[in-house]
Amino acid sequence: MAGLSIGEFARASGLTPKALRLYDELGLLRPAQVAPWSGYRSYDRDQLDRARLVASLRGLGMPLARIRVVADLPPAAAAAEVASYWRQVEADTAARRQLATHLVRRLTRKDNGMTTETRRWRLDSATHVDGGPVRSSNQDVAYAGGRLQVVADGFGAPGSERTASAAAVEAVRRLDGAEGHGDVAVVLGDAVSAAAEAVREFGTSAPGLAEAGTTVTAMLWSGSRFALAHIGDSRAYLLRDGELSQLTHDHTFVQSLVDEGRLTAEEAAAHPRRAALLRALTTQGTGEPDVHLREARTGDRYLLCTDGLHAVVGEARLRGALLAAGTATRTATRLATLVQEAGAPDNTACVVTDVLGPA
Repeated sequence: MAGLSIGEFARASGLTPKALRLYDELGLLRPAQVAPWSGYRSYDRDQLDRARLVASLRGLGMPLARIRVVADLPPAAAAAEVASYWRQVEADTAARRQLATHLVRRLTRKDNGMTTETRRWRLDSATHVDGGPVRSSNQDVAYAGGRLQVVADGFGAPGSERTASAAAVEAVRRLDGAEGHGDVAVVLGDAVSAAAEAVREFGTSAPGLAEAGTTVTAMLWSGSRFALAHIGDSRAYLLRDGELSQLTHDHTFVQSLVDEGRLTAEEAAAHPRRAALLRALTTQGTGEPDVHLREARTGDRYLLCTDGLHAVVGEARLRGALLAAGTATRTATRLATLVQEAGAPDNTACVVTDVLGPA
């Protein structure tokens, strides 16, 4: 017989009975017994450690999807995941602090009769999407418009005519036809929230889509500034003065091990779980994007790409392709050729954007 009623277990663990019923439905914390005649739940005392861990992680604000991963890890690995999660929280808080500071300055300038730059800068963008020969369907999407560039890498919708990535990009690309009013980072953050809602709706549109989701990496421009929103393992790169830098941080299990110093970058590239995501836009709505505000310079070249490109084309070859003289279109085509030469094990999508300067 189980030792504790649901009420007793709730008091001992720090969770509410309502939360325990939810965690049972999600498979996170199953009761030891469920009475067949009444549905009454009861628990063993040896389940308290897991329950208290779940309560603590919820106290940190950790999403349930990530708690499920952490709760099943050995103690040392779980500790590393908690540390990695908290670094992400701090990074997100720092990014929001930056946005808040920018908003305060912007509103202060308005109150003083000052205006920010509204001229549109000239951009030359090109996209390329290619299906890998070993994949039966392509869920990678790329879009480039006048002031918006996006890539997304979908998953969990095999054989479906529509994908979570397409739903997300459709939601975000509405910005391209809208007037450029408001703080560009806030506007883009709101658009990614709309994309998250579109993914949740997509997940209920047909059977078999409950595990669907997508990465999203997007840039929205206002004058010489752009907002960068990112969730998942697609990436944004900047080539400036011949130097290549990665602007985004992968939200993957393997990257968390690299952050902890438990794997080198070389070991991570060959790790069997290198594609396991910790954050994405999913039908469960558990992912929050990173959002940053940046300043561009004339001559900058930006690359947005899915992991089908950056996972098979090394950084040195990537830099060489971006550095070579040529238009954005020729560069995107060259990147696709490099993927093909590497065997194209995955689908790819990329956007190359050159900053030409003020209009």
